[in-house]
Amino acid sequence: MAAVTERFMHLSRPLGPQQAGLQSSIAPLGVSIQPQAILSILDHATRRDVRDASQPSRVIGALVGTRSEDGTEVEVRSCFGIPHTEEEDQVEVDVEYQKNMLALTLKANPREALLGWYTTSLELNSFSALIQNFFGSPDTGTFPHPAIHLTVSTDPSTAIETRCYISAPVAVNSERAAESCLFMQVPHKMLYGDAERSALGAISAAKDNENRNAPLVSDIEALGASIEQTIGLLDRVSEWVNGVLDEDEEPNAALAQFLMSTLSLAPKVDPEQIEHDFNNHIQDVLMVGYLANTIRTQIDLAQRLATANIQIGEKEGDNKNEGDKDGQRGGGKRGGRGGRGGGRGGGQQREPREPREPAE
Repeated sequence: MAAVTERFMHLSRPLGPQQAGLQSSIAPLGVSIQPQAILSILDHATRRDVRDASQPSRVIGALVGTRSEDGTEVEVRSCFGIPHTEEEDQVEVDVEYQKNMLALTLKANPREALLGWYTTSLELNSFSALIQNFFGSPDTGTFPHPAIHLTVSTDPSTAIETRCYISAPVAVNSERAAESCLFMQVPHKMLYGDAERSALGAISAAKDNENRNAPLVSDIEALGASIEQTIGLLDRVSEWVNGVLDEDEEPNAALAQFLMSTLSLAPKVDPEQIEHDFNNHIQDVLMVGYLANTIRTQIDLAQRLATANIQIGEKEGDNKNEGDKDGQRGGGKRGGRGGRGGGRGGGQQREPREPREPAE
């Protein structure tokens, strides 16, 4: 009796097309994404005219960023949209626009390179395979490195979800290789610093208002909100740990290891020393602020004094010029009258009069 066997199709990641002197990278990838790239993708999606039925239901674009020397780590820093059309049996991408925009982007940032493409749909279909093969080709793509495919959900009714994929050609023959590929999901993470965190926090605060407006808070208010958030997180962790100890919560080894690693990095300082250092820091900040205001006031006063001196000098010069003009006008008038009087005396000759005798 023959043994009953099950049939399996064993898939492994195959190598892409190779050229002389080039080796395709098959190392696993780690993708890091900057917040401005996600915001650009969301802006591209919101600018799409949803009322036009001829427009595709999703938008696509190119991902630009940096890649490590071994190609295992990539960082997506920016992106730009690419016009395209999708029909039932074909998809068209504006290749010339993509080449021109990529050339301008790389000219502005010479250290960056093409990493892959994005779309605003989580669905993977045959059109996704065609576009993925286009971005991974040796002529117009990222070869010998695999192209990154980033999918971002932009449905307003659900939370934003992102996924990253790489691919390899999978087909029964070479004719089907252009429209077929195997997508494999790779880990990714969002990178943001303190400035990006504050900006994202201010943007997310607008979701609770009906008019979608959020006022900017001062530094002191932001510090107070951050402290309250930290206290809330500590209370949440303490409650979970107490629940695990009381056997009310299920233990999690990965979370416990993360908490141990985080606590081991915290410095062991007395509360009195922390308060003393905090007060010294506050005094230093106040002193710097006082000096900055003093310097600003002194600069403003110096500018006003310089402006006043210039205005006084201009007025004195104007008064002097007016006095000189008045003097020239007065001398000319007096001289003219004397000339007219002399003319009369020279034109009319009078006879000499005899002296009169005094009356007796």
